[in-house]
Amino acid sequence: MKFHNLFLSFVGLIITLMATTSHALAAGCNLPLEIIDLCSDQVKIHEPLRESKGSSLFLTPEQPDSTLFNRRWYGRLADNSNVYPNPSRDSIPLRNVGDGYLFASIQRQLQNDAGETWYEINPGEYVIGDDLQVAQVSGFQGVETTDQPERPFGWVVLEVRPSSVPDGKPNADFDKLPRFTFVEIYDVVQGKDDWLWYDIGDGRWAKQTHFSIVDVDPRPDGIAADEFWTEVDLYEQTLAAYEGDRLVYATLISSGLNQWPTNEGLFQVWDRFREYKMSGAEGKVDYYFLEDIPYIMYFDDHNGIALHGTYWHDRFGFKHSHGCVNMTVKDAEWAFNWSAVAPNDLWVWVHTSDPAGHLE
Repeated sequence: MKFHNLFLSFVGLIITLMATTSHALAAGCNLPLEIIDLCSDQVKIHEPLRESKGSSLFLTPEQPDSTLFNRRWYGRLADNSNVYPNPSRDSIPLRNVGDGYLFASIQRQLQNDAGETWYEINPGEYVIGDDLQVAQVSGFQGVETTDQPERPFGWVVLEVRPSSVPDGKPNADFDKLPRFTFVEIYDVVQGKDDWLWYDIGDGRWAKQTHFSIVDVDPRPDGIAADEFWTEVDLYEQTLAAYEGDRLVYATLISSGLNQWPTNEGLFQVWDRFREYKMSGAEGKVDYYFLEDIPYIMYFDDHNGIALHGTYWHDRFGFKHSHGCVNMTVKDAEWAFNWSAVAPNDLWVWVHTSDPAGHLE
């Protein structure tokens, strides 16, 4: 079973080296007039596709009025971009951003008298359009549960066409299931090379490497029956939220890549920010600077690790971070608001599950 996590990590690492942004903004396009031209009907937001027969058990939450989703816009800065006090190449640069993984918030887009496109990234700070690539923010969101789930469930993380039997060839009569398709698991068997095969209903079977799965787990020792806690599963790359013994929410996450692992253990959230910047590894090849990260909850004090919203990639279900637990903006918002009314500082249990437990 150990190969599954290595497989997902390898794919996530390969994708990390690829571009993670787009010249189009997320669908909805509730933008200032200055950047309305960035909207496109071709922009796709990933939403969970329902495959579960018991879908009334799983609900997608409504966005609160206070949401930051689709109300903030971000862009990746090119290496060694100049920041100017005015939208003109003739002005003396305020600074150079250097070389790294650098994202800024976008206040507005405009054109100067020379017809050049510029972006204002902070009041009185401008970058030329060629030096900023607008990020497409993931629209994926996990599910709330109306009752305790009776069986494992989860999402397709790699597109798959199901088979009719375990270890079978893809059945052309079955539709392909795209990434982020939501499924329930009705049966599990062990196939060749120790891989699990999941019965996802309607006679369809698929190999475990295509899924990230959530199952109800008991409360870890030390968490009281009325306390709120979250389970971060490094093997499955999922997060499940609990109130006492009842699972109330679940979603996909991206934890730290192998060179920057998310540490296992039982932690409690010790600081929270609705929006704040993060930076690290200055002067190194992995230097990063990320403005206005939404819905941050620090839990690993020793290593500065947090749960937080993520606007710069859409690789949820795979390891992809510098150590923090990346969530979509919508998921981080849900967890941030939910935990604000908890009777305790939110517990965060980080561990690596054994999928062989599904065979039981």
